[in-house]
Amino acid sequence: MKLLDNCLCKLISRIEKGTSITVSLTSSNTITLTLIKFNPINASIQGIDSNGHMIIIDCKKVKSIIVSHNRNTNREEIANQLQIPWSITKQRNSFYITERAGTIVQINVQIKRKTMNRKKLILTRQVHHEGEGGLLGMVLAPDFQRTRNAYVYHTYQENGNTLNRVVQITETRQGWVEKTVLLDKIPGSIIHNGGRIKIGPDRHLYVTTGDAGEAEKAQDVQTLHGKILRMTLEGSIPSDNPFPNSYVYSYGHRNPQGLGWAENGNLYSSEHGPVGHDEINQIEKGKNYGWPVIIGDETRPNMVSPLYHSGNDTWAPSGLSIYRDAIYVAGLRGQQILKFSLSMKKIETFFEGEGRLRDILIEDNNLYVITNNTGRGSPRPGDDRLLKIKLK
Repeated sequence: MKLLDNCLCKLISRIEKGTSITVSLTSSNTITLTLIKFNPINASIQGIDSNGHMIIIDCKKVKSIIVSHNRNTNREEIANQLQIPWSITKQRNSFYITERAGTIVQINVQIKRKTMNRKKLILTRQVHHEGEGGLLGMVLAPDFQRTRNAYVYHTYQENGNTLNRVVQITETRQGWVEKTVLLDKIPGSIIHNGGRIKIGPDRHLYVTTGDAGEAEKAQDVQTLHGKILRMTLEGSIPSDNPFPNSYVYSYGHRNPQGLGWAENGNLYSSEHGPVGHDEINQIEKGKNYGWPVIIGDETRPNMVSPLYHSGNDTWAPSGLSIYRDAIYVAGLRGQQILKFSLSMKKIETFFEGEGRLRDILIEDNNLYVITNNTGRGSPRPGDDRLLKIKLK
């Protein structure tokens, strides 16, 4: 809709935060922004342009404004001031969010009040936060309510080498204390650490690992580079894994960061491509997903091409969650939640306007997403945040 100049300031003040607006200053000078706030004291608009830059405009100099359809009308902010968050998990009224430097934030949401408590990790190997490494994935144990046990994936250093490991931890008053190391010496680097961990319908733990910058090793089932791993909750190798005495469940991955199961039990993953060619894959036991031999629509015998890929566009997909017929994928560089229809094999933008998005959790017809603008993006006031979006 187009608003008249003599009432612009008053009407702009009513536009919801997160809305896309196109502002005309002159007939030849227009700027498209995601609205952050309207400042009534000096009558200014503050927003983010398409390059992620903060822009402030004097409202009195605006000649006209076009308000785009707002995808974020159901958005609600649950928490803010998160510090480079990476994963979300939830138990009853409490969210648990990992922060890459090595802390876990508990956000307790009650009807009348909300609390936020940040606890440190107490480990035998310190979290090494560099590049894409740090404290990454987390999942609560099935008996968490009774035991306070959880599982985390984190980067560490040993003899000058960067590595990752999967550890069981227990929540105490002092912090989250290491209990058991399930698997260590997973290859690591400043890039491509994977890091997502989830408990499957079979009550086994699934873990994504990146190629750690050594692409060719993703094809070697004797290494842990570029794999999806499967283990028991005690850290042993299940007898029905596809390769003897191996945690490897699938291979030929570059940097998978999302895992989720559909109602029919099918496992899906999201994965970063080299330049574009980001992927959504259906994961099957023992299959080879091709990296670095094939990308996109390329084929090769005994290799699986992606269910869907981004072509030359870059999503930088991270966490995912599945609701009914659709996979919802958080995008970092793409700065959006993508909705992929499993039946139609079509993709659309479900949510945007909040910058980089890292992880998604869906529960009770609500989608929760964490932004990831601190550390690498263009932080806005209050970043990073946990947001809630109502699903229809």
